[in-house]
Amino acid sequence: MLAMKPPAIQYPSSKLYSKPKTHSMHPTAKLQTRIHRLIEEQGTVLMPGCYDALTAAIVQKTGFSAGFISGYALSASLLGKPDFGLLTPPEMAETARFVCAAAPRIPIIADADTGGGNALNVQRTVQDLIAAGAAGCFLEDQAWPKKCGHMRGKQVIPAEEHASKIASARDVIWDSDFFLVARTDARATSAKTGLSDAISRANLYMEAGADACFVEAPRDDDELKEIGRKTKGYRVCNMLEGGVTPLHTPEELKAMGFHLILHPLTTLYASARATIDILKTLKETGSTRGHLHKMATFEEFNQLVDLESWFDLEARYSTNRSNAIRRS
Repeated sequence: MLAMKPPAIQYPSSKLYSKPKTHSMHPTAKLQTRIHRLIEEQGTVLMPGCYDALTAAIVQKTGFSAGFISGYALSASLLGKPDFGLLTPPEMAETARFVCAAAPRIPIIADADTGGGNALNVQRTVQDLIAAGAAGCFLEDQAWPKKCGHMRGKQVIPAEEHASKIASARDVIWDSDFFLVARTDARATSAKTGLSDAISRANLYMEAGADACFVEAPRDDDELKEIGRKTKGYRVCNMLEGGVTPLHTPEELKAMGFHLILHPLTTLYASARATIDILKTLKETGSTRGHLHKMATFEEFNQLVDLESWFDLEARYSTNRSNAIRRS
């Protein structure tokens, strides 16, 4: 007997299988996100780095209106490694879940580095960050393995290739509350033409669909002002202590044309310095009793993590449970 041909598999009609909507390389309109609204309200938005749930909670409690998860800081805190292309997009997305949950009242932008590969990898990376609750991401045009923007030895991919990655990210963002920043590291590739190349790239990436551009590592105030004059749309500036860009206040940078002001490593560096100092004291003296003024107290820390609210919640449900037992 001849074997019967198995029936073809029938897939249900579903949006899951429909072709995704796409934008052109020149999007005519973008939905206003939380970050857009903050820029319109404040003019400049100061964004400190938060590399875990605790630092995110502190950023929110101290009154900042937004936060940033730095890839450099996360590589250091999660892996104990430098910003040398060792952190992966899933590790950033997982951290973003905890960070956003710990600071639900403020938008958090995540550092997506190069997006994890090509334009298709970028789409998955962006989708993962949206699902984690992030309010936006940075995508940079470095060649892999990427490095911190203020380190030596960086290379960049062709501008058109990164523009395609930005357009790919814009397509998958669609109507999500997600702010897309296009970063270029071209300034570091040439002392003579690096800045002009970086400005051209930033403008190309804006045309491809970015919400803001970020020329990393300008060397002085003249370069900052040139970026402010010649790039389109919203602009990001990075204030890295010990980096190659001079430090300025938000008011000073606003006058130069910038809108989002990052302090990505301030919390990391402050935490590292305090930890080194107190552990040195503990190692040398065997006690911290003479240095308690350098630490948060037991009560202060309990307030920071809202301990009393958890006692209240525990009491509420303990009472409900007792009442339910009595009624049964």
